Amino acid sequence: MKIALLSCFYPFRGGIAQFNANLFEELGKAHDVRAFNFSRQYPDFLFPGKTQYVTPEDEAVPVEAQALLDTADPFSWGRTAREIRRWGADLLVVRYWMSWFAPSLGWVARHVGPKCRVVGILDNVIPHERHWFDTPLTKWFLRGLDGAVTLCEEVQGDLLKLRGDIPHTVLPHPIYTHFGEKLPREQAERILGIPSGRRTLLFFGLIREYKGLDILLQAFDLLDGRYQLIIAGEPYGSFERYRKLIDTGRDPASVYVFPDYIRDSEVKHYFSAADLTVLPYRSATQSGISSVSCHFDVPMVVTDVGGLRETIGGRGTGIVCENAAPACIAAAIERFFDEPLLRERLGEGIRAEKERLSWSRFSEDLTAFAARLT
Repeated sequence: MKIALLSCFYPFRGGIAQFNANLFEELGKAHDVRAFNFSRQYPDFLFPGKTQYVTPEDEAVPVEAQALLDTADPFSWGRTAREIRRWGADLLVVRYWMSWFAPSLGWVARHVGPKCRVVGILDNVIPHERHWFDTPLTKWFLRGLDGAVTLCEEVQGDLLKLRGDIPHTVLPHPIYTHFGEKLPREQAERILGIPSGRRTLLFFGLIREYKGLDILLQAFDLLDGRYQLIIAGEPYGSFERYRKLIDTGRDPASVYVFPDYIRDSEVKHYFSAADLTVLPYRSATQSGISSVSCHFDVPMVVTDVGGLRETIGGRGTGIVCENAAPACIAAAIERFFDEPLLRERLGEGIRAEKERLSWSRFSEDLTAFAARLT
């Protein structure tokens, strides 16, 4: 099968690009696959981080891709569709996670030719940070698809509210494996410059309002002096509000902040030093961070939002808090450390997930689903 992947690839950085690179590599083992990239993903004024692109320090692995699609330039949409059509793709796979992409991706989806099936992998249908135009734009995009893949049942439910007739399937997020092997804990602690022998919590990834770092900092203040907290990730916007919470908190010296984009080769340092990853999200669908945490055998505490109960609590890889209150999160953290049998059970759940969520299985299920579309 000739498969075109249209999304962000190197030199764009972040979890979406990493997912796409893994999928590109796996599909390429059995199919003729070509990557079609954005020439411009967002105008700079819409991007809240430091940069959309990898830097020499990121050590990202390049993916050969044609950079054609400028989301803000309709002329590029035609060029992209013509190139996919000219190549003769049997299947076009597009990634969708916010309504900014609906006009460009929806136009391309409608113009790649009648013989090319179009499948969307939907990270979100309803975005975390909502706007009045999200629903109409997403509905228009969805009408251009022949089928849709969601990564959890929560997003599937959102999908069916907007287009109930679309063929669809749920394929859980595979486990990331490209970050290397786990380090001895003492070595990771030395690299990070943090003390040994303490209960270490990890908040990892881009820092955005919906991810609830402020909630975790308030929960941390409810814990005793046996705990320390690592915060690792680039802030989207100002970090000042979080800095104030740290500085006025119970023990500022026990909070270690690494406020930069974390290079792939450095990810293992943080997870190798951690006992527990905490995802105190206000809203969510699924989380790529949970995939990384599973790869490094680190259990999680998560809030009961979106698909986190399904993908983490339901699979036995973490503890689900009933709400995003600091006291609830603190209690779940203490329970993890106070119940050895619970820790053992979560470890067993993670080992089972690592066997189940392979990239080969995801790719096989994706192409099998696409083959059933008419």
